[in-house]
Amino acid sequence: MTEKKPTTSSLGRIVKIGSLMGRVSTSVATERAIDFAFSGPTKQLRRTENLVKNAARIVETLGEMKGAAMKVGQMLSLHESMLPPEVAEVLSLLQQKAPSVPSEVMRYEVEGALKAPMGELFADFEEEAYASASIGQVHRATLKDGRPAAVKIQYPAIDHIVTADLKNLKRLFQSLFSMFFKADFEPLWEEVRDRLLEELDYEHEAENMRQMAKLYAEVPEIVIPQVIDELSTKNVLTMEFVGGIQPREAISDRYPQELKNEWGRVLFEFQVRGLYHDRLMHADPNLANFAFLDDGRVVVYDFGCMKRIPERIATGYTALVRALLDDRREDIPELLLELGVFRSDHVPITQEVIDPYYDLIREMMREEPPYTFGEDEEFYEKIMDLGAANWSQSMDLHFPEDIIFIDRSFAGHFGNLTTLRAQGPWREIADNYTRG
Repeated sequence: MTEKKPTTSSLGRIVKIGSLMGRVSTSVATERAIDFAFSGPTKQLRRTENLVKNAARIVETLGEMKGAAMKVGQMLSLHESMLPPEVAEVLSLLQQKAPSVPSEVMRYEVEGALKAPMGELFADFEEEAYASASIGQVHRATLKDGRPAAVKIQYPAIDHIVTADLKNLKRLFQSLFSMFFKADFEPLWEEVRDRLLEELDYEHEAENMRQMAKLYAEVPEIVIPQVIDELSTKNVLTMEFVGGIQPREAISDRYPQELKNEWGRVLFEFQVRGLYHDRLMHADPNLANFAFLDDGRVVVYDFGCMKRIPERIATGYTALVRALLDDRREDIPELLLELGVFRSDHVPITQEVIDPYYDLIREMMREEPPYTFGEDEEFYEKIMDLGAANWSQSMDLHFPEDIIFIDRSFAGHFGNLTTLRAQGPWREIADNYTRG
């Protein structure tokens, strides 16, 4: 990955996105045009090669652009179990090590934000980025007292970049949304926009970390790095360095399935606890935001995107899960209506539409044998087929904006648990957090 400063102008960024979409569309159309000439393994190989080529284009362009545009690319990579492994491998680069900005630029940002030369701030500061993300990158450092630290630094002018992206993406998503739903787009967009803008404020993220550290002080399975307050500002966040096994290594054959099951259990309970117990959820489920320890603990990073759960939403999800665990499928339409999920004119979603989804989720909550994520190789196919079959009812679906990041987080972790092939006491955990 080469070092490169991101394009900052609104026009320049929309041109880049338009050019990317054009190249990908042309590639897909060309491949379809000549697809009939091949069959069997040769056809499948060509399709995979084309997908890998286009995934590489997406990674290169969005990785260089940073900002909200890169966030969209990261979302594409969340459901890697849906994709050919070669494609998932390429897209996963957006989660882990996107092109970094030159170190001298980032040094200048740190010294400007903390108002001191680097030598006065740190005993040592590594030039090469440890990790690169959508709005900033992380460098390892050593504090003056010898403690290892991670310094998260925002890219220069990233606030202007995100603002430009939000204008462009709003137009794009509004057009796409109107093709699929009749609901009011504006409140849904405001929810997405607000979460993205919160990520620009590292003081807000530092407060999230402090709050989560208190909530999990008595939960040894979850490790949350400590904020170094005196070396943190709105656009520089310094924290203790807590390393661990990186995701790509954790899912490899090097580690036993029993340990992967434990990591999966911790991730699942982390999400469920956030929704039902703390009503404060870590809402960026990229697997790169976690590291794993060989005693079963999980290290959590990146607290910029957090979702505070309104009481009525937590209550609504509790009622739905209780109905699922107690096998009261006939109650689901009314419970969804109370949650704010319904068709136009407050018409409940029909039982006919709900039942297939209900059966799939209830299977995950079975007691014996415990469900293994990824055991149903056709799961995503079934979901997509159900979506196509229920197209007419989906068109006029209404739902509260508060569930966007809750559902995104759980969907992302479904992919994470599938990647780990995790088996665990999912029903017991859900029951414990929703009983009473």
